[in-house]
Amino acid sequence: MSDLTLPRAAQAAASDAANKARRLKRRYAAERRFRLLGLAAILFSVAMLVFLLFDMASNGVGGFKRTELAVEIDFASGALTVDPAQLRGSEAERVLEGAGLPAVVAFAATQGDGPQAATEVDTGAWREVAQRLVRDPGLLSRKATVWLPVSDDMAAALRGEGPPELRPLAASLAAQGKLQRNWDWGFLTRGDATHAQEVGIWGALKGSIMTMLVTLALAFPIGVLSAVYLEEYAPRNRWTDLIEVSINNLAAVPSIIFGLLGLAVFLGLFPNWRSAPLIGGMTLALMTMPVIVISGRNAIKAVPPSIRDAALGIGASRVQVVFHHVLPLALPGILTGTIIGMARALGETAPLLMIGMRAFVATPPEGLTSPASVLPVQIFLWSDEIDRGFVERTSAAIIVLLLFLLAMNSLAIYLRNRFEKRW
Repeated sequence: MSDLTLPRAAQAAASDAANKARRLKRRYAAERRFRLLGLAAILFSVAMLVFLLFDMASNGVGGFKRTELAVEIDFASGALTVDPAQLRGSEAERVLEGAGLPAVVAFAATQGDGPQAATEVDTGAWREVAQRLVRDPGLLSRKATVWLPVSDDMAAALRGEGPPELRPLAASLAAQGKLQRNWDWGFLTRGDATHAQEVGIWGALKGSIMTMLVTLALAFPIGVLSAVYLEEYAPRNRWTDLIEVSINNLAAVPSIIFGLLGLAVFLGLFPNWRSAPLIGGMTLALMTMPVIVISGRNAIKAVPPSIRDAALGIGASRVQVVFHHVLPLALPGILTGTIIGMARALGETAPLLMIGMRAFVATPPEGLTSPASVLPVQIFLWSDEIDRGFVERTSAAIIVLLLFLLAMNSLAIYLRNRFEKRW
């Protein structure tokens, strides 16, 4: 080798090493940029979640309060003649109404707070006094100060937004400590109403619970059995392929289509059960079932074939292999799909609007065929009101919905971890 060849070879080797170093440096830089982008995406997501939760919490806290007026009522004056024994039956409220309790409450408000303030007391406030008397009949023999809800105008006046003629009165009563915003625990136990001061979430919450129970009772067993059949028993032919494609397409169909199907089929068969939790649950079950079938098939497919071979090798039948070995091992994955499907169903509004669950329902449903509303629909209806009191109630209802969703998912995750098995 000549003297000129050695320097050229050394130069080529040095150039190749430099190129490799540059390429390695670029790869490391690209990896760092990717990691930074991933970290930025996570931080952005966390920031948006914190902002959402803070906004809901700050607006929703006011929704759990209402404006109340302190009224001193002298039950011992003899204006209300009721035998305490009559307050033990189911007709206690009607007995108190017949004895003149509404007039007694109105008179006490007029005497204690003035005629103008008395006219701003909610017309149904006497019912809360009646409930208190039922809980404590001993009040009939003494004086008591009760906090009664006021009208929406008076509540707005306390915030400085109501009618101008009520603002001085609201400020004066607030300065005396007779008008203030108190925690409204009845918001969790009352039904819907026409005034923001009277509304409650229990009717919609009970409707959501009943609807979700119907959805789970129908979608889970049918979806799991369908997944088991398609994965373990169904022959591989074009009909099976058609069914699989149809199920995958159904999982992506807009939810309002299922509402139209429920309107045409279920309400066509049961026209008297319009807006009932049973119809709502059946409609949402149609929407949830494809998600459970797809997740169930993937979970069953993930079970190692050695489990099946070992069970068959010791003499187990095909049914025993599936239900004693494969299905228990696939159950955590199936429950994961069920959580996703039920969470989607809980937040749906469009299908339930189509079957009439947007009706005004003042009393909680008594059964699966009683008229009812659900939390997402209730939130939708309240958000359409112009009164700011309903805006606060809407935020409070969203918090209740999120807590309900968290409780439902926590239970499902607990069950998934409880039945999880490792191999």
